[in-house]
Amino acid sequence: MKLHRRAKTCPNSRLLLCHRIEQEGRSLTEAAEAAGVSERTASKWLARYRAEGEAGLEDRSSSPHRQPRRTPADRVEAIAALRRVRLTAQEIAGSLGMALSTVSGILREIGLGKLSRLEPVEPANRYERAHPGELIHIDVKKLGRIGHRGAGHRVSGNRQGTRSRGAGWEFVHVCVDDATRLAYVEVLSDERAPTAIGFLRRALGFYRDRGVAVEALMTDNGSAYRSTLHAITCKALGIRHLRTRPYRPQTNGKAERFIRTLLGGWTYGAIYRSSAERSSALPGWLDHYNFRRPHGSLGHRSPGARLAELNNVVGAYS
Repeated sequence: MKLHRRAKTCPNSRLLLCHRIEQEGRSLTEAAEAAGVSERTASKWLARYRAEGEAGLEDRSSSPHRQPRRTPADRVEAIAALRRVRLTAQEIAGSLGMALSTVSGILREIGLGKLSRLEPVEPANRYERAHPGELIHIDVKKLGRIGHRGAGHRVSGNRQGTRSRGAGWEFVHVCVDDATRLAYVEVLSDERAPTAIGFLRRALGFYRDRGVAVEALMTDNGSAYRSTLHAITCKALGIRHLRTRPYRPQTNGKAERFIRTLLGGWTYGAIYRSSAERSSALPGWLDHYNFRRPHGSLGHRSPGARLAELNNVVGAYS
């Protein structure tokens, strides 16, 4: 039961009102005044209590018992069937000779107001590699540069005159280890193949310095990752390159989720006067993420703590 915010009574207070009249012998006027309701309201609840007991004190739907103008059930089923073959509300209304507003209202009521509701719900496919370096995820996020007018409307809240036209773009290359979520990030000028390869080499060095040997790499199907130069580099480094299925960004979900955290904590977590100031804040935020910030999927441990734990386990059985 959901009471509205101005409700004077609830089932318990209604029962108390009835007990004051039935058991304590108070008058209807006295009981109504004590409950803060009118005599008419008190009389209504007393009548329901005498007829149905405590069950009669529950709230009831305000819908009328009879609705002669309600759309018949078979017509609602027809609307649903046409919707499932991906007809729009306007096409359904034309086919059945009904008002568009009526069809739209019925579609919202049965949960088919948006065509996206017709897509099958795919169960989450969660996985986690057993040891550090078994698989790393790489992705790129495109960010607008901060021009001379300062931060944009997303941070400042002011949509008038804050956009710096022609300021250009920056490309945030991110790398996340599947087993530990340990991340490496750089802000670069583009996302072409030579830049992506340089980032990959530096990311491998970052993990190597922490005792992690990378075995495989997962990326999306961007042009840099489909290039011959990238394929040759991966082969020379002895890394297996996996690419996500087209239109399936969730396959690279750990990188996607890290980017969301990165945007909230670093990109839009402060107001920066320039892109250079924003970039200079990245190492501090990344160090906090890797070694101090609790991670929900890691039992509220940091990626650094997870790495140390897995390295100890590997060392114990080596």
